Amino acid sequence: MTDLPRVTLYHSPNTRSTGARILLEELGAPYDLHALNMMAGEQRSPAFLAVNPMGKVPTVTLGDAMVSEQVAVYLFLADLYPGAGLAPSVTDPLRGPYLRWMALYGSSFEPAVMDRAMKREPPPARMSAYGSFEDLYAMIEAQVAKGPWLLGDRFTAADVLWGTALGWVSAFDLVPKSEAIGAYAARVAARPAAVRVREADAALAAEHKAAAGA
Repeated sequence: MTDLPRVTLYHSPNTRSTGARILLEELGAPYDLHALNMMAGEQRSPAFLAVNPMGKVPTVTLGDAMVSEQVAVYLFLADLYPGAGLAPSVTDPLRGPYLRWMALYGSSFEPAVMDRAMKREPPPARMSAYGSFEDLYAMIEAQVAKGPWLLGDRFTAADVLWGTALGWVSAFDLVPKSEAIGAYAARVAARPAAVRVREADAALAAEHKAAAGA
C-alpha cells in the first residue's frame, strides 16, 4: 500500500467534501487532510485561494495537479486507485452507466434540488438540464429501489456520491420522503468508512466551532 500515490484533501466538515473523505476511506487511499475552518472563513484565505481560486471544497492535489468540482474529484480518485474496484474499467460494461450517473448528479440533480429548495420557477422542460424535478426524482427512486447499489450488486464511487447526497437532502427535507431512497442512503451511511468519517467530522466540527467562537 505504501507505493500508492498520496493525495491531499482540502476539507471542511458538513460540506460536500465529507463525501470525498468517505471515498478516500473506501478506497483505502493514503491521504493528507488539510482541514479548513469555514466558520472562520479559511476557505477565502490567500493560502487556499492560491490552491483553488474558487475557494471550494472538496479540492484534491497530487503533486502540482489540482482537482476541484465534486464529480471530477470522485472520478479522479476512483480511477487513481483502481485496486479498490470502485470505478468500472473502460472495458467494463458498467463503465457507461457509471459515468452517466456520475455526470447526472452534477448536471441535473443538484440544479433540480436547488431550484426546488429556493422555490425558483423551473425553466420550461425543453430548456431545462433536468427536465422536471418530478421525473428526475422518480427515475432516481426507481434505480435505487432495485438495490442494493446504484449499479446493482456492485458498490462504486457513484454510491458514495449519491448516497451521501441523498441522505443530506432527505435529512433537510429538500426532497420528498421516499422509502426506497431512505433505505439506500442508510445502507451507504452504515458502511464502516462512512461511520468513521462521520465520527471524525463531528469532532472536527466541534473544534472549528470553538476556534471560531461560534
